[in-house]
Amino acid sequence: MKEHLETVELLARDLRDGKEFPRSPRETLAGYVLAARALDKCRADLVGWEGEYHSNCPLDQTWLRFAEIDYGAYRLFVATGATDGEVAEWIAKHAKKRSRAEIVVWNNRLRDQRLSDLSPELQEMMEDYIAASLPRNRVVYHWFDVYDLEEERL
Repeated sequence: MKEHLETVELLARDLRDGKEFPRSPRETLAGYVLAARALDKCRADLVGWEGEYHSNCPLDQTWLRFAEIDYGAYRLFVATGATDGEVAEWIAKHAKKRSRAEIVVWNNRLRDQRLSDLSPELQEMMEDYIAASLPRNRVVYHWFDVYDLEEERL
């Protein structure tokens, strides 16, 4: 892993101190929402630039569970310095085989998921997180909006 650290650094986003942000949860990689964001956080974690972000957090696990990808194996591959394209190919090879329609439906369900659709525990966490992290007077209905508002994409 150490021999590839410089390559990972070239690809990683510096998530410390709000310098950069991971990609939007809406952005796709290998056809999946959340996957590009998970990759950004994994790379940052590998090089110690994760800041307040966490690789393999519940958000990442939502995608990993759906794709049935083992985080340990995924992280080892990312640590090789693989590009986005190479990671997308790896995901396509290792994810559970699903039809494109099934993946698109899952993506759209997540893109449209309202805060009220989340588990009670996640709703409670989001209530506090939104109050502490988002601009005042911003109404938030959709789960992914929380991240896009905080990271100034909306």
